[in-house]
Order: sequence, then C-alpha cells, then structure tokens
Amino acid sequence: MSPRTARHLSSVYWALGVGALAFIWVFPLLWALSTSLRAPGELGSQIASLWVSHPSFANFRDAWADAPFVRLYYNTAVVVFGILAVQLITITLAGYAFARMDFAGREVLFRLFLLQLMVAPSSLILPNFVTLRTLGLLNTRLGIMIPYFASAFGMFLLRQAFRSVPRDLEDAAAIDGCSTLQTIWHVFVPLAKPTLVAFSIVSVVYHYNEFLWPLIITDTDRARTVTVGLASFTQSAESGAQWNLVAAGTVIVVLPLLVLFILFQRRFVESFMYSGLKG
Repeated sequence: MSPRTARHLSSVYWALGVGALAFIWVFPLLWALSTSLRAPGELGSQIASLWVSHPSFANFRDAWADAPFVRLYYNTAVVVFGILAVQLITITLAGYAFARMDFAGREVLFRLFLLQLMVAPSSLILPNFVTLRTLGLLNTRLGIMIPYFASAFGMFLLRQAFRSVPRDLEDAAAIDGCSTLQTIWHVFVPLAKPTLVAFSIVSVVYHYNEFLWPLIITDTDRARTVTVGLASFTQSAESGAQWNLVAAGTVIVVLPLLVLFILFQRRFVESFMYSGLKG
C-alpha cells in the first residue's frame, strides 16, 4: 500500500469515526424532533424510528397551550442576559486589575479567586439559599442571578487577554488624557472582543441550561426558567404517557439555542480559537 493510499484511508476512517460520534450525539435530538411530529397513535412499535410518515404540528400547539412558555422564555431571557451584562462588567474590571495594576497581594488574591473554579456549585446552594431567604429574594429572577454576578473563569480569560495587549497602547492612551475606565473601554475591550464573545457564549449556554438552582429557589411560574418549567410540564405529560407532548416541549426549549448556534456557528468557532490562542 502506497503512503498516499494509506493517508487517504486514514482520512476516510477518521471521517467515519467522527461522523458516527456526531450521529450518536445528535440522535436524541433527532428522535425528539421526529416523535414530536407524530400523532399519538403512530408511536407503538415505531417509537425508535426517525422516519415520520405523516408529520403534524399538533403536538407543538398542545404543548404551547399546556405550559406558559412565553412567561418561561421571558424569565429565562431576563436571567441569562442580566447575568451576562453584570458579568461582562465585573470580569472586565477584575481582569484589568489583575493584568495591568500593581498592588500588594495581587498574586495571592488572584489565586484565591481561581479557587472558585475548584468549588462545585452544588456545594454553595445551601448558604446561597439562606442568604437570599434573609434578603427576601426567594422566587425572584434577581435571586437566581445574584450568585453568578462574578465569574472566576471569565476573570481568568480577560486577565490572559489583557496581558497580551502591548504596553505602548496603554501609554499612548494615558498621553492622550484617557482615564483608567476610558483606557479599558477604548483600548482593552476592543482587543479582547473575541474573548468576550467566547465567554458570552459559555455564559448564555450554561445559564440557559441551569436547572438545579432555579428549581430550588423558585416555586411558581413567576420566576421559573424554561428548564424548570419543562420539568414541571414533563411530569404532567408523562403521567398520561404523552411522549409526543414531552418531545414537543423539549424541542421548544432546545430550539432557541439550536437556532442561535446554526446562525452563528462560524463566529462561535472563530471566537473560541482566537481566545484559546491568545490565552
């Protein structure tokens, strides 16, 4: 076998392997989509099949009517983008402080911040719950958001990005009369834009999918997010073995992130690659 043929076969095997893994990963989503398009009488022995002979959107209509998805989407949008807005401010200021400012105990404090990455979020549920109960913020969107306003991961990413900015640019901004905040906004933030985009993607996806903390802190639809609302809807649908409705509700919840990824997948990949290289 020639080296060229061997390389070609190796590429084919690699593509087949990656394709098989991708299919395994996407199969549950494809199954949920196909099941949501089936009429209740079509399940039976075809429950594991991806082919739908007579697709119908009736399950989506029924699921949308049975659960307050509009309210759940609103709560989720407020929580996800509210957390992100505050995080972008805190991680930018903290990243600049640890990257460009000299003060006593900087390295020690930086390492203490990084310890947060080693703490499991579930271990903080009880103290956070007690604190928010004392503040009277249970069953509120603000109560869901507060524990995530600071991010050690985001601070680390911004610190690494800001450290790569040439000192000459900062000195030029100082000569032009820029204050510290103006320098951060006009010099550092534009250069760290790919890192900020990458962190924003991680933050939005994580907090959109967050389940345990919103479940514990909310008990009505007034502040519940889509993941908690889906769990409540699923329990009622499963009691009647309405798997079509369960699948339709799941697709409704997953669809926004899926559409977002399809529309901006190239930007997502470029942002992660750039932030990884600069870090």
